[in-house]
Amino acid sequence: MRNCNILLSLLLIVFSSCQKTTANEQAGTDDATLKAYIASSHINAVKDPSGLYYSVINPGTGAAPGPSSTITATYTGFVINGNYFATNVTITSQLSSLIRAWQIGLLHIKTGGTIILLVPSALGYGSASQNEIPANSLLVYNIVLKGVTN
Repeated sequence: MRNCNILLSLLLIVFSSCQKTTANEQAGTDDATLKAYIASSHINAVKDPSGLYYSVINPGTGAAPGPSSTITATYTGFVINGNYFATNVTITSQLSSLIRAWQIGLLHIKTGGTIILLVPSALGYGSASQNEIPANSLLVYNIVLKGVTN
């Protein structure tokens, strides 16, 4: 029985190591693809430590969102290959309930501001597909922040 427990533990460690390598490989692939897209699209983007790239088009002048804010925004979103999944959609939601990329990116603008988010898969929907968004998709959002309630 003890040998079975040791073998099971070793298999669990090996399996966990493989998943971490895969996640690191995905992050590296995502970053290289985002850099190429940014260069070919002539976007002046900044890389956040999280891996998110963003470009502030207009910083806005109104209220700034915080992690617990409710925001109203209009956005267009597409997979980096050009397949749109949202066009001029207006959303009102707690920032904390949105994908991680929005939680990070919207902190860089104020009400009235416009931002482009270039999203690695880990900050979007990761390895899960979401409606017409395939798993491990790189996303681009053009967002206008319409309102903030703190």
